[in-house]
Amino acid sequence: MSFQAHSVIPILRIFSVEKAREFYVDYLGCKVDWEHRFDDKAPLYMQVSRDGLVLHLSEHYGDGSPGTSFKVNTTGVSELHAELAAKKYGYWRPGLNKTFYGMLQLKMLDPFGNQLFLEEPIAQGNEPQTPNPQGPEARADGAA
Repeated sequence: MSFQAHSVIPILRIFSVEKAREFYVDYLGCKVDWEHRFDDKAPLYMQVSRDGLVLHLSEHYGDGSPGTSFKVNTTGVSELHAELAAKKYGYWRPGLNKTFYGMLQLKMLDPFGNQLFLEEPIAQGNEPQTPNPQGPEARADGAA
């Protein structure tokens, strides 16, 4: 049998369980699949997921590097953008961007400097209706 990869699960370094839950669960809409600690005082390692997106979040030193960037090929980027914009999250309000390689991109920046680029191919009828539906004062890169 030849090698075949089925999925990639990034391990993202976190420094605050509370901030991680606020961003990944409350804002991004992921659910916590499981949590693990070797004992009550040990760092947390957990899995969150949403609609096929699976992420591991770790407080362990050496698991992941703060400021990691990765891309996820998706569908429904415009719908997710509208959902997130309606939440009025105080620390990040992303815009939609068209990449030079033909993707509609929603860039997410978590509280630990990790960047998630959620992308889908731009098809006719899939272009954003306005450059930034949050109004002219919002930055396309999401900074509040």
